[in-house]
Amino acid sequence: MDEYLIPTRDSEAEFVEKKSRFIGRVWHTETEAEALACVKKMREQHWDATHNVYAYIIKDGPTRFSDDGEPGGTAGMPTLQVLQRENLFNVCCVVTRYFGGILLGAGGLVRAYAKGAKLAVDAAGKSVKRVWDVIYLPVPYSWYERVKLEVAAFGGIIRETQFGADVELEVLTPQGQTQDFLARILDLSAGTLEGLIAGQEYRAFPVEL
Repeated sequence: MDEYLIPTRDSEAEFVEKKSRFIGRVWHTETEAEALACVKKMREQHWDATHNVYAYIIKDGPTRFSDDGEPGGTAGMPTLQVLQRENLFNVCCVVTRYFGGILLGAGGLVRAYAKGAKLAVDAAGKSVKRVWDVIYLPVPYSWYERVKLEVAAFGGIIRETQFGADVELEVLTPQGQTQDFLARILDLSAGTLEGLIAGQEYRAFPVEL
């Protein structure tokens, strides 16, 4: 199964450029129908806006954009290019503009719409969707902090922690890192710590990039 990035959450960000108000929004959309529904919602919500520019990328589906009345190549394409540079899929972005009476010129429009998209993407955050191995790993309290560091070093996530006689951890590691992680823990502890692979999940978790 593929590994790719998606927005973590719906987001909104706005700024003013030469009296024009730009509002950027991003959504996680699994289908083209979901993306078009977001575009429709913004057109209805901002019916009085000068432009509602959009772009979306659907994994194994269409990639679309619209200048919505702005000069060709100055709005929809810059918005789409931000999504592509950020390596996002299953994402829809709408940048709404309320014209403030001062023309921005072609270059100014490109920069403004790209900025609106980028601010919204940054506000949304990113999650990586991939196959994760679920590992059950009990550790003594004296090993807890060190094991946390090792989990992070292998790109893993501690999803659940239970404190009893030992610390019982439910760890998710990227499938390609699991065997190296388990070998590292075993080696580090001179064979006293051993994780058990309890299953697999294909899902998204936020990541720091």
